[in-house]
Amino acid sequence: MNEGMEFVVRAALIGIGATLVMDVWAAIQRLLLGIQPLNYAMVGRWMGHLTKGRFVHDPIGKAAPIPGEAILGWSAHYAIGIVFAALLLGVWGVDWARNPTLLPALITGLATVAAPFFILQPGLGAGIAASKTPQPNVARLRSLVAHTSFGVGLYLAALLFTLLMPSQG
Repeated sequence: MNEGMEFVVRAALIGIGATLVMDVWAAIQRLLLGIQPLNYAMVGRWMGHLTKGRFVHDPIGKAAPIPGEAILGWSAHYAIGIVFAALLLGVWGVDWARNPTLLPALITGLATVAAPFFILQPGLGAGIAASKTPQPNVARLRSLVAHTSFGVGLYLAALLFTLLMPSQG
């Protein structure tokens, strides 16, 4: 497989794996701590309204439902995970995926928290970095924990896929 195809395959597998780790972590928090995870149907609703020129809602729950919003939201969640994994590979190279280390994955995971802070949360009506929520610092901490789990997932998924995809270089 050429390096371009290897990049695409590894980004897809690592991104899906890391997003799955993030979702498992969210499920564990829900079961053990009662912390409700993000409702990805609301992400889908927000995305559906983007096509109508509406970026910010106050809050998204009051916006008209979009057909297929749950599927759209969950699909976007995993697609974004793939894009973030591609970002990791773009910065650290495919060689990182062949011999993964934890630090680049954690740095990437923490950097990705910019997306909810400056795009998703304002769009959903929660304000920049959850500033309009009842407990902004709690919401921020939860975002940091979620994206740290994504970073750990990037590393774990890369480790797993080194076993499934022998080194090309």
